[in-house]
Amino acid sequence: MSKSAPSFTCTACAASFRKWAGRCENCGAWNSIIEEAPLSSGPKAIGPRGRQIPLSDLATEEAPPPRAKSGMSELDLVLGGGLVPASAILVGGDPGIGKSTLLLQAAASFARQGVKCLYISGEEASAQVRMRAQRLGLADAPVQLGTETSLRDILTTLDAERPGLAIIDSIQTMWLDTVEAAPGSVSQVRAAAHELVNFAKRRGVAIIIVGHVTKEGQIAGPRVVEHMVDTVLYFEGERGHQFRILRAVKNRFGASDEIGVFEMTGQGLAEVTNPSALFLANRDAPAPGSAVFAGIEGTRPVLTEIQALVAPSPLGTPRRTVVGLDSGRLSTILAVLEARVGIPFTGLDVFLNVAGGMRVTEPAADLAVAAALLSAREDVAIPRDMVLFGEISLSGALRPVSQTENRLKEAAKLGFTQAALPKGSKPGAAIGLNLRGMADLAAFTGEMFGAG
Repeated sequence: MSKSAPSFTCTACAASFRKWAGRCENCGAWNSIIEEAPLSSGPKAIGPRGRQIPLSDLATEEAPPPRAKSGMSELDLVLGGGLVPASAILVGGDPGIGKSTLLLQAAASFARQGVKCLYISGEEASAQVRMRAQRLGLADAPVQLGTETSLRDILTTLDAERPGLAIIDSIQTMWLDTVEAAPGSVSQVRAAAHELVNFAKRRGVAIIIVGHVTKEGQIAGPRVVEHMVDTVLYFEGERGHQFRILRAVKNRFGASDEIGVFEMTGQGLAEVTNPSALFLANRDAPAPGSAVFAGIEGTRPVLTEIQALVAPSPLGTPRRTVVGLDSGRLSTILAVLEARVGIPFTGLDVFLNVAGGMRVTEPAADLAVAAALLSAREDVAIPRDMVLFGEISLSGALRPVSQTENRLKEAAKLGFTQAALPKGSKPGAAIGLNLRGMADLAAFTGEMFGAG
């Protein structure tokens, strides 16, 4: 049998090399390259009596996984209907956004529903966690608390206690004595995540892992951690807003891009069961630069307000400031407005914002963004009872988007009476809205603002 070639990995950036060096060529770190141990034995074939299972037998032999409800409807919605046993969940978010608060409340809710919960903190002392629990009114919750960073001791405790749910806060503080690297390094995070996920699958324990994020908003450490786990959740929000959004970007047991909306209060996080009404609050009088977008987040329709401000620029290069939307998409829409409709924004500063701290990634928001920009530029308010959605192509045409009927039903439920949408959309059943179908952006601009 041929001997495996040695492999060396940088503990700081996870770059791989065929030979050892004192300094990593990729990130420049010194003394960070270690040798990766090869497999202890060669590969083995899976025999006919091994782990092979005919795909046709799965429907009859295995029932859908049972789910434990937390009693927090927004959390259960993001998880796909509840907590699945033996699942591994990774939760990331900015520092101070409320990850520990959310998970402590979740642990208390699951515990009160009969799930044995163990909350392990590697960042705080037990007294600090108890103080937070008292402030949140959770001091009497039947949650077991542990403070430890040694993963060997944590897994030994989990094996003995066998809880239904274990929360690890956070993966960057965990360390394995078999890995020669500092806690939080790429090697430690990867090894710790591997051990936790394997334990969850072998022992049937659901594990929630907290992960720090980088300045770019990605979960720190190797991306392989996100591939290992079953579900990846991001806890988002703007510091200046009280709203927090729990977003599923990966979920093997439910819909991805599902969101749960919470409001940060003095007593912790409160659920927002109707986010559309909350995001559209205080819209009493129509104002130029405001447009309501009927969007879809996961499986639920959510209406949000898109705000724009256009002003003469004293600078040689006008500013383009965007909050809650992709700046590249804004540049594309501005280019289409100038090239296809003949409305330039040269010499004008453009500021765009999604109200309430929401982040919109749908191309369906193009029409609402264009409407807000034109409304601000022409100083003409869009009717207060109108919602807009539709994708803008580079030719200026408006393209229909999915789930038109759900978007319109949500708008009608909140009192809107008219909608601007691409011509050819399928609204489904009659929903009592005055639908204004537009073939292209020029037709929309001419009808709404008398230009184009």
